[in-house]
Amino acid sequence: MTITITAFERSPDGGKGLARDTRVRWALEEAGRPYEVRLVSFKAMKEPAHLALHPFGQIPTYEEGDLALFETGAIVFHIAQGYAGLLPDDANARARAITWMFAALNTVEPPILDLMVAKILEGDKPWSKDRLPLVMDRIRDRLKPLSARLGSADWLDGAFSAGDLMIVSVLLRLRMSGILDEFPNLAAYVARGEARPAYQRAFADQLAVNTGKPPLS
Repeated sequence: MTITITAFERSPDGGKGLARDTRVRWALEEAGRPYEVRLVSFKAMKEPAHLALHPFGQIPTYEEGDLALFETGAIVFHIAQGYAGLLPDDANARARAITWMFAALNTVEPPILDLMVAKILEGDKPWSKDRLPLVMDRIRDRLKPLSARLGSADWLDGAFSAGDLMIVSVLLRLRMSGILDEFPNLAAYVARGEARPAYQRAFADQLAVNTGKPPLS
């Protein structure tokens, strides 16, 4: 059955790989699953056809036969279930990888998204200058234990997993903030994720949509 995902017709990030469809593309590339992409405009995202797939009118969505999914974590988890390279066979290692997926979305990402709100949507507010350092400190509060847990290892729990895919995807949002420079092992961890051939293909495909540059074959 053909897999179809949705992505922005024109991504707000201009193809920097920060839109959430990149996470799904990456997981599909790691799993070696062919897929098609249906591009949707901001207007179309709020119309009935798309809302039937994603009730909150966002991207990405995932369709495979009679199955339709939304929410990046759920989609990546579904993809990972059928591929040992994203979720280990060992039951305990598998559970730990899933735990890191939840940690990425529920613990690490929220303060990072708050930073984006503070800079982009609230940057012109009179209280923004005072609020920004507080937001940055909340991010550091998440990165410090993450850095300690990773230590000198390549990945969070042995081999690369969907947990690493989600954590790296979240940390990529800090690329322009400079805060990752305070945690060299996390910066190197993100670089390892970006260097994976599957990520490179996913990134190139997302970039091509926004810049017209041909994707990697």
